[in-house]
Formats: sequence, C-alpha cells, structure tokens
Amino acid sequence: MPFAGALSEHPIPSLATGEVIGAVLEAIGERPDIVFLSVTRPHAGALDDIITTVTSVLHPMVTIGCAAESVVGTGHEIEETPAISLWAGRVGPLMPVTLRASRSADDTWHFSGWPDKITIEPTALILVADPFTFPVDRFLSWIGDRHPGLPVIGGNASAALGPGGSRLIAGDRTLNEGAVGVLIGSGVEMEAVVSQGCRPYGQPLTVTKSDRNIMYEVAGTPAIESMVDQMKHGLSPVEIAGLEHNGIHIGRLIDEHLDQPGPGDYLVRTVIGVDRNTGAMAVDDRVPLGSTVRFHLRDAESADRDLHALLEGRRADGALLFTCNGRGTRLFDEPHHDAAVLAGQIGPVPVGGFFAAGEVGPVGGRNFVHSFTASIALFRDR
Repeated sequence: MPFAGALSEHPIPSLATGEVIGAVLEAIGERPDIVFLSVTRPHAGALDDIITTVTSVLHPMVTIGCAAESVVGTGHEIEETPAISLWAGRVGPLMPVTLRASRSADDTWHFSGWPDKITIEPTALILVADPFTFPVDRFLSWIGDRHPGLPVIGGNASAALGPGGSRLIAGDRTLNEGAVGVLIGSGVEMEAVVSQGCRPYGQPLTVTKSDRNIMYEVAGTPAIESMVDQMKHGLSPVEIAGLEHNGIHIGRLIDEHLDQPGPGDYLVRTVIGVDRNTGAMAVDDRVPLGSTVRFHLRDAESADRDLHALLEGRRADGALLFTCNGRGTRLFDEPHHDAAVLAGQIGPVPVGGFFAAGEVGPVGGRNFVHSFTASIALFRDR
C-alpha cells in the first residue's frame, strides 16, 4: 500500500506526534513523497516542534498542511479537541509551491511564488490557504488561465480567528499568510469528488433578467415567484418549513452544452437577500443573463444522499478530505459523517485532511471555492 494515515487524540503534543509517526513508519516506512499534516487548535502552539519531529524522522520530499478547527482521519472526524492527523503517500513526481498575494491600487491581485518552469506533468494541485490574506477565488481564475483543466483540491485553514493567526505548513516551517500547495505529477491517478450537499428540486430554468449577482426574473417570472412555484412542485411542507433554518440555495449550470445535466453539474450558491417589492433575489455570486439555474435544498439528509451517490462505485488507495466546518456535528446528528461515508463507500483506506473555512474543488471542469461542501481527492496507485 503506497499510502498511510494516522490519527492521535492524545492531549500532549509530543506523545500524539510519536503515535502518528510510528503508525506511518510501520505502514510505509520513511521517505514518503508527500506528508499532509493537520492539527487542531490545542496543538497549534506546538506546531513548529511537531513539524520538526515529523520531517526529521520521516524525511518526506514535501510536507504541507495547517492548523485547523477540526481534523480528519480514516473513518473519524475529531472536532475541536486535541488531535493530530498525519497522512503520507508515495505518489511519484511532485513540486511544492508557496504562494503570496498582493493587491494593487486598481483592485487587481498579483500572485507570486508560482514556479517559472514546471518540471513535471501536473495532474492536480493540492492547496491550503490562509483565508485572511489569500483570495482563493481570484487565484483559481488566475490558475485557470494558465493551466486550464488542472483540478485544484483543498481548503482554507480554519484555526485562526483573525489575520495573522493562521498556521500553514511549508516543508519544515510555518507561515501565517498566503497559501501552500503541491503539484501532483503523473505517477499516481487522482480523482476529485465534490459533494455540495444539496438536492435539486423543480426544473432547470433560464435567467431572463439579471445584473451581476441580482436575479430579477427567472423564465420571465419574478425570481421569488419562480422559487415559490418550484417549491410547490418539488418540496414537502416539512422541507418548505425547514428553509428558514437551512436557507435558500440556487445552482447555476456550469456547462451549458450538457443535454441532461445531473445534480453535480450545478454550482450551488446561497441566496443572501430578497426584495419582495420587485421579486428580486441576491446571490453570493454572479448570475449571468441566460444562464441555467435550478433551486436546491440543503439539509443533512440531502448532504448524506449526495455524498453516498457521488462516491458509489469509485475506488481509491488513499484520500484527502476537506470538509466544511459547517458540516460535522453542526449538520449531522451523528459524528464522523463524511469520513465514515468515505470509509464505507471506498473502504478503510488511509485518509487525512481537515475541516475547512471554504473548500476548493472542481465542478463542471472548473475550480471554485465552496461552502458546506466535502471536497475529496481520491488517489489510486498506478
């Protein structure tokens, strides 16, 4: 097995570090190509020492990760209590990247740290970012222009409460700004799975009047009226009543050329405001005129069903899971939901990752920042 994963809940950082390193050494030995390390807030103060121990014992080629609110292991999610998740793999050629973002007076962003020459054939980018200093959405547009079709999977670090508080891992050091990542080469097969945790209802409709993120009319009808009509035909009274708690969501079709788009072809966004006088709806993203949209329901049952469906029939030898910090026990009645579903559908393969403050993954062939989503990188040994 070319992958290994270990999880420790020991409250003493040095002992927890020893536990996860020992488990990885026993599984695949030293000198893995990549190590992904994530720790919860109680261990963040000892992160430099943890990294030093991990790198000096395992001697990995690349080490990335972060401090996070909660972490993930095989079949388990440890929420807001002391824990270390250590994941390692032999994946073949790869390249680490350490990125910085700067903003110009004209509101444009510039990114530094991207390699001038990429010496491998990249098949994916694993990315961990500081949400306070690195605009991931702008970077995804930037990277999409330079490497179209390259999937980006990862998330925003979630341990910090404000600027300067993030702890990103880049090799044997920590950073409190920017982003860290690793370009995965062709030595391993990688598949991205993005579960947006929603169920579509009603019919696909065309936006007939809009301005940036405001939908005025859908299918020639005021947006609110259109939503109410779709609810009547697609939701039960109990589900309609639950919208006050779960919110209103709309999915925008990414590839307009699809004849029969499925649920995973829509980019789900939140409705952030309505104007009952005009019937307009404000969305937390642009909604271009002529785009195809479909209303979506987000709740625990829909999220469970969506994740099961997307993982059904897939296989992997290892995985990285970036799940939203609004999921876990904040959404589901039982703990360990996403990690347990992954283990149940794929098998108890080594898993690492963390709860993110914004998840990154591709939908319809393009990369986006999501919320309330589980973004998964599935690795298969060639």
